Amino acid sequence: MFHRKLSNGFKQFDAYAKPLDDFKVKTFSGGAVTIISSIIIIFLFISEFLDYRKVHMEPILTVDKSRKERMSIFMNITFPHMPCYLLSVDVMDVAGEQQNDIEHDVYKTRLDPNGNVIESEASFVGESEIEGDQDADLPPNYCGSCYGARRGCCNSCDEVKEAYAAKGWSFNSPGKVEQCVREGYGSKVEEQKNEGCNVNGLVKVNKVAGNFHFAPGKSFQQNGMHVHDLQQFYKSEDFDFSHIIHSISFGKDHERIFNPLDNTQKETQISRYQFQYFLKVVSTNTVYLNGEVEASNQYSVTEHDQDFSIGSGNYGLPGVFFNYEISPMLVTYTEQRKSFTSFLTGVCAIVGGVFTVAGMIDSFIYSAEKRLKKKIELGKAS
Repeated sequence: MFHRKLSNGFKQFDAYAKPLDDFKVKTFSGGAVTIISSIIIIFLFISEFLDYRKVHMEPILTVDKSRKERMSIFMNITFPHMPCYLLSVDVMDVAGEQQNDIEHDVYKTRLDPNGNVIESEASFVGESEIEGDQDADLPPNYCGSCYGARRGCCNSCDEVKEAYAAKGWSFNSPGKVEQCVREGYGSKVEEQKNEGCNVNGLVKVNKVAGNFHFAPGKSFQQNGMHVHDLQQFYKSEDFDFSHIIHSISFGKDHERIFNPLDNTQKETQISRYQFQYFLKVVSTNTVYLNGEVEASNQYSVTEHDQDFSIGSGNYGLPGVFFNYEISPMLVTYTEQRKSFTSFLTGVCAIVGGVFTVAGMIDSFIYSAEKRLKKKIELGKAS
């Protein structure tokens, strides 16, 4: 008795009253609506499942506190009309650090006028590309002159050049230097003057504003200033800094980071021409689902070119300059995936929503069919 009363009590709360089977009417339109709605539900379910499995990237902007770290700059640039021995790569920043004629982790590869590699073995930037016969038969007590640049001995052409650079003198008369004549330095320079050069590698810099540049001649510091010797066996009108930037990146490449300077090509017919790129570097971290963090950087760029040829009225150093600033902000991309609860909620919403709309459409069609049948029957009766 108690169970019957309890059962009858619960029946009062039934929001899904069921009609008797004898009163159920199945129609063709109802079947069509059911099939179509089922197909829609399957399609939306698959879409919801794919979205559930898809990894989304959520960006967050915060203040960058990693100023004491050093940053790697990766580069791969080709100069079709500048020989390797004449190019130097230098880095300087607002903190006062200078890296002149970098000799580590940056390599030069000689190219012929058609852009083909001449030497399979690349040399370090800063390493002499003009190697003469330094092992010629010399007296055991030989001491070559440094031509007033310094005291002591200069037994090779490179040592004379280094002495001149340290003194701040221009080295433009190799034909008058016994060591250079003996090593055939001048003839080798003449041989390479129509070549090109590919420079690739990396430099590590402080995470502060600065610049790195490719310029002609030996670079050195004199009285606290950065100086280039532009008279090393080459006339100034022969400087051609047309270039192809294959890639420039601040940190490791990342599939989600676009480097706007990649595959950039610049040409000029002006001998003393300066290309400048101004880059705004933003630190970028990527946090993966497994908790691994990958640090990199992205950048934007603007360009400015300047003519320093004779008669232009402008004075400056020809070359390719990359001036970079470090943004104080940090962008963090975090990989995220929908929770199972969200997926389940979405599926329920799809099923319930489609069936509700389908029921409304079926009711409308069924009512319309009934009214149409009544009108037809009344027409026959009359």
